[in-house]
Amino acid sequence: MAIAHVSAPDAPIAPEKKSKKFAYILLAPGLLWLLIFFAFPLINLAETSTKTPAPTFETGEFVQTFRFMNFLDAFVDNQEQFYRSFIYALLATLLALAIAYPLAYAMAFRAGAWKNFLLIMVIAPFFTSFLLRTLAWKQILGAEGPVVSTLQFIGLMSPDGTITATAFSVIMGLTYNFLPFMTLPIYASLDRIDYRLLEASGDLYANGATTFRRVTLPLSMPGVVAGTLLTFIPASGDYINAQLLGNPDNYMIGNVINSRFFRVVDYPTAASLSFLLMATILIVVVIYIRRAGTDELV
Repeated sequence: MAIAHVSAPDAPIAPEKKSKKFAYILLAPGLLWLLIFFAFPLINLAETSTKTPAPTFETGEFVQTFRFMNFLDAFVDNQEQFYRSFIYALLATLLALAIAYPLAYAMAFRAGAWKNFLLIMVIAPFFTSFLLRTLAWKQILGAEGPVVSTLQFIGLMSPDGTITATAFSVIMGLTYNFLPFMTLPIYASLDRIDYRLLEASGDLYANGATTFRRVTLPLSMPGVVAGTLLTFIPASGDYINAQLLGNPDNYMIGNVINSRFFRVVDYPTAASLSFLLMATILIVVVIYIRRAGTDELV
């Protein structure tokens, strides 16, 4: 008896290959955007950082001489602003953490029906520009503002005392402007905690402090790590708060870079300072993540 042979149809394309191709298609616009608006400017910045003034410097021209000493010279000439930037950013990050964690904890576990309202209040500053928010703090902390008037009334400040144009006002501005970046990640981590874990801790005779230390805080660490990074990194390079709320003695490295780019027209020094700032922040972030544990960011 003859046996009929049925030819097998062509094997379909594996679903994994289809999904990979589709993923690459979805990634293409974002990768193209990063290439045009991040990679190319970064390459141009690196190329500018090793230039020196042309003989006809009056025209503002620079020639490529691959002078890598620009980095050392830029750091030596502006090391005070470098240190001040990271000190201000660190203090603002710690203050933001001290304010944001209790706020996020209350929103996640105690707010009840007010949770959404409080969340909107945290996000509301994003509805106005960064510049306007800083100018508002200049009015609040000004000589005629409510803070100075109250402190003078209760005798904690002399009649001619001021808060603006000080390091205190700069740090307060940084803390306020970047507070939502600290609050939202912590709230997201706390809100994901299964409340039954806290109840189980109480059933095991742990008091409130022990439950917080052994259960709540460890489970919220991903939000703490993300919040501190989202606050510290932009605060380190900020220059608006120091420009509007401080004085030249409070200027940060961002103010120097801004001045070198747009006033002094010293592009190599500005580019060198920008790379030094990025490299320093990258090193600090890597050390911090290693100390905190990379698994905390998952």
